[in-house]
Amino acid sequence: MKKLGKFKLVAIASLSAVVLIAGSIAFAQTTKTGDGQGPRRAWHGRSEGFGADRMFARLNLTDDQKAKIKQIREGFGTANKPLLDQLKAKRQELRQASEGGTFNEALATQKLTEMAGLQAKLMGARFQLHQQMLSVLTPEQKTQLDQMKAQFKANHGTGRGQAGPRED
Repeated sequence: MKKLGKFKLVAIASLSAVVLIAGSIAFAQTTKTGDGQGPRRAWHGRSEGFGADRMFARLNLTDDQKAKIKQIREGFGTANKPLLDQLKAKRQELRQASEGGTFNEALATQKLTEMAGLQAKLMGARFQLHQQMLSVLTPEQKTQLDQMKAQFKANHGTGRGQAGPRED
């Protein structure tokens, strides 16, 4: 196999893994459990990183705020179910590109390209979800949330793959 061919294969495989994981997380977000909350309750809102729901829970929300946020989340799940279903179908088609012991690079590239557009739409929808949830908060709660985010970043780093502060 040519060196460039190996690079493409590794790049496609890596991108596939990222897309599959992100899609699985997105799908899990809308899955309901017995208590009415998705299994992703502890990690909601990718822009906030791990623990965003816990952060919201620490804001002493009123019952009215809790109800509004629940309604916003349910609306997100309902509105984005077709998009999530499309992503699920594309992931299945991508898996089929490597079934039977052969890898169809052209089909995989096509499916990954199609999935990228769907993922972008989902990211936009998540951003809107987050903005809608923020609109429910009081100015004091927003300030408190900003402080919690800053504390989280100070303890855990500012982005993926970045470690927090070390004590040597």
